Amino acid sequence: MQQTPLSEKEKMLAGKAYQAGDATLAKERLKAREIVFEFNNLAPKFIKQRKELLRRLFGKTEKMFYVEPPFRCDYGYNIEIGDNFYANFNLVILDCAKVSIGNNVFIAPNVAMYTAGHPIHPHLRNQEFEWAQPISIGDSVWIGGNVVINAGVKIGSNTVIGSGSVVTKDIPDNVLAAGNPCKVIRQITDADKDYYYKQFKLDE
Repeated sequence: MQQTPLSEKEKMLAGKAYQAGDATLAKERLKAREIVFEFNNLAPKFIKQRKELLRRLFGKTEKMFYVEPPFRCDYGYNIEIGDNFYANFNLVILDCAKVSIGNNVFIAPNVAMYTAGHPIHPHLRNQEFEWAQPISIGDSVWIGGNVVINAGVKIGSNTVIGSGSVVTKDIPDNVLAAGNPCKVIRQITDADKDYYYKQFKLDE
């Protein structure tokens, strides 16, 4: 029995080569852009309305989250965020594949997450073929300003990514990582917690 060919959207979600100019995908991107346009152009006081727009746009949200406008994405439905999520200005998520973000994640300004990839050779690239791989970010992660996270990357829980990093490979739990390409600098330990308690004269 002959199988029904996959649609371009099904190929995209399966991580296979697909053509982004497909009419269905173009329609879904337009829908997302309409919601994002409304989100970005609401007056600052309309916090509840902006949150409702993101609930309509994202695949999953929790109770506590806040995204500073402006924000950009491709589809929205591939984005899942955990509780107590905060993103500062100019977050860009190209969510051709799933982008899963855990609880207590803080994102600084001008962060970009790119699930999409294109062929290096121009023959296929000029035919508008591309593919997408998911991005996963664990719990209690801090992403510094101007960080780029590339397709297929997993960032572990309790990790900090330093400003200006380009993350091309997986980063484990409980580390400080930075650079281009981003690499582990050291482990995060209780000594870091003790330092800040002393520095800011905090009580245990």
